[in-house]
Amino acid sequence: MLNIGWFSTGRDEAACQLLEEAWQAIQAGDLKARIAFVFSNRERGEDSASDRFFDLVEGYDLPLVCLSSRRFGQERGEPPAHAGEPLPSWRADYDRAAMHLLEAHPFDLGVLAGYMLIFTEEACQRYNLLNLHPAPPGGPAGTCQEVIWQLIEQRAKRTGIMMHLATKELDQGPPVTYCTYSIRGRALDGPWAQVVGRSVADVRASEGEDNRLFQEIRRQGVMRELPLVVATLRAFAEEKVHIARGRVVGTDGLPIDAYDLTQEIDRLVGSA
Repeated sequence: MLNIGWFSTGRDEAACQLLEEAWQAIQAGDLKARIAFVFSNRERGEDSASDRFFDLVEGYDLPLVCLSSRRFGQERGEPPAHAGEPLPSWRADYDRAAMHLLEAHPFDLGVLAGYMLIFTEEACQRYNLLNLHPAPPGGPAGTCQEVIWQLIEQRAKRTGIMMHLATKELDQGPPVTYCTYSIRGRALDGPWAQVVGRSVADVRASEGEDNRLFQEIRRQGVMRELPLVVATLRAFAEEKVHIARGRVVGTDGLPIDAYDLTQEIDRLVGSA
């Protein structure tokens, strides 16, 4: 049986939904796996959203392991990490402390389900950790918002989402699973027509993320994220895909570019 390590900051409702989806699939027998623990870089009292997430974890009777990254850095008088900057030195100490706590909870595969820290190289080398990214292999990098604006600027016809192996370089790990889908058609042709002749800079300045096209592209991605996470875990549980020495391999043990779950996700989304 696949033993899953679940990593989440628990900062929003999406974090709860991801855990709920995996838990329900396990309970239904659709996913032959167990969640060995849930780890968070927050502790109770830091944020009401993460407190609600912890309530969910404890309601499922799952081991909850918490180590506040905020408190860890503050106690050492260190500055917080900022996006786009090299990780401060204390972050390696934090990851080592987290790994020490997790020694009591061995696991086969880690899932970064809304975990808002970048793992240091030592942790990435020790664990196989999967991260969700809102673009297919070879697609745009960056946050979900940045990806969508790039798709609009490129006048893209298709996009996708993937789970990739986490490395110390943000969003640069090898793709593990993915699905692709059209961002044209009945629901999107009207919104696309509204941005014809307009630059992305103009759309962002005048409407921002309230733009209809932006919102519809995001909706198409969100509806596939939960199914992709569960389908990925199922593929590992059924030994259709493995991680061997940092490489993605298929059932024959030979390296593959990534495992394509497009047909399965299309079927799941279509039946939802």
